[in-house]
Order: sequence, then C-alpha cells, then structure tokens
Amino acid sequence: MSIRLNVDSIIVNIDHALRAVAGGSQGSGRCFPARDLQHDELSDAERDRSASLMRVNHAGEVAAQALYHGQSLTVRSSRVRGELQHAAKQEEDHLIWCRGRLRELNASPSLLDPLWYAGAFALGALAGLAGDRVNLGFLAETERRVEAHLGEHLQRLPVDDQRSRVILAQMQIDEAQHASNAEKGGAVPLPAAVKRLMGFAAKVMTRTSSWI
Repeated sequence: MSIRLNVDSIIVNIDHALRAVAGGSQGSGRCFPARDLQHDELSDAERDRSASLMRVNHAGEVAAQALYHGQSLTVRSSRVRGELQHAAKQEEDHLIWCRGRLRELNASPSLLDPLWYAGAFALGALAGLAGDRVNLGFLAETERRVEAHLGEHLQRLPVDDQRSRVILAQMQIDEAQHASNAEKGGAVPLPAAVKRLMGFAAKVMTRTSSWI
C-alpha cells in the first residue's frame, strides 16, 4: 500500500509540474482581476518593461507551485498540508493571471521555468522534512519576501499599465494572507543563513527571468 501511495504521489507531482510549466493550471476559479479594465495604451518601451516584470512574477509563481507541492509531499501534519494546499491553489490563480497578462503583452514566460520548478520543489521537500513548524516558517518567510517584491514591482510598472497593476495588487493581498496564516499556525523564524540563501536564490531567479 505504501509503495502504491508513493507512486501516486509521484504521478500527482509530475502532473502538477507539467501544468505549472506548460500552462495547464486550473486555479480556484477566481475571476481575472483586470477583467473590467480597458486595455492599456502602452508605448513599445512601456510594454517591454511590463512584460519583463510580469515574466519575473510568472517565474516566481511557477517556483511557488513547486515549493508548496514539495512541502506537501514531506509534511507530517494533515492540518499543515491543508494550509499548504490552500495556498498552492491561490498561487495557481496567480500563475494563470500572470500568464494571461503576458499573452496580452505579446510576451512569453521564462524559458528557465522548468529549472525554477525543479529547484523550488527540492527546497520545499527539504523544508517539509525539517518539521511542521519549520515548514510553516519557510512558507511565511517566502510569502513575506514575495509581498515585498510585489510592492517593488508595483512601483516600477509603467503608470498607465493598470491591468498589470491590479493583478499584482491582488497577488500581494493573497501573499500577505498566506504569511499571516502560517505565522498564526505556529511558524518559527528561520535561521539567518537560510534567509540569506533564499535571498540569493531569489535574486538569481528574478534577474535571469527578466530576460530569458
């Protein structure tokens, strides 16, 4: 029975990976935040800047999917697993929204998305093995970093790009809620060395994804 469950878990996670990277995520069914806004009149330079930022955010959401699926695979508590799965479902919404906005901007996702997925999945699985409170700590730290990152992107977006702006604003609200839920659930602060490693990995991903 345990072997069967392990095989099932592998199949499910392969399916998650393919959907996240290839664009088949289903999400929770929430509406596209920019659905009621008119399409923006952007210059070529503004469009390129928005596309670069949204490509980075899309790559981040691919990594978020991998992170939560990796954590869910090795988590011990069903309660924490439920928290992770809830966050992952909302992150699927973010992934869909970012990919949709990239299409509107006639831009493509990062070619390195499979690499980001693989690395984040491994980190998530390791976090799960470290125990539930550390797992939640990893979730909280990740979401706080993403929340701050989205704030920076909201400042860097072209003024007239309201469609991207409302997407990132809703994502920021969701990330803050995920972090708060994890902290209330018993998250412990991560060691400074782990935080530095997370910061380094985030810089590599954001700087590379903006171009490739």
